[in-house]
Amino acid sequence: MNRTEFIIATAIVLFVAFALGWFANWLVNRFTRVTKAEIGELDRMAQSLHEAEETRDQAITYLQQREAELTNQISQTEAELRAAMEGLRDARREAEELRSYIERQSQSN
Repeated sequence: MNRTEFIIATAIVLFVAFALGWFANWLVNRFTRVTKAEIGELDRMAQSLHEAEETRDQAITYLQQREAELTNQISQTEAELRAAMEGLRDARREAEELRSYIERQSQSN
């Protein structure tokens, strides 16, 4: 094989490799092409996802507000309970003092 034949054989091999690569690229693009319907579907899915995220954020905000309200109510109820228990304790002590006073008065008479 002389120099000219070698150059021609190399050129043919390179051209065949180029043609096979181009055909493979075309074939891959043909099968993986995204249609307008698929793009529309992706847009609808993205919009639905965005709406779902907004709804989730609103729900989280509502739950946080509700939790704060309930925590406040619990604090108020506990404060009222403590006040009622102190009042009951004072009333029991006063009743006991009155019983003692009445017993002393009845014993001295």
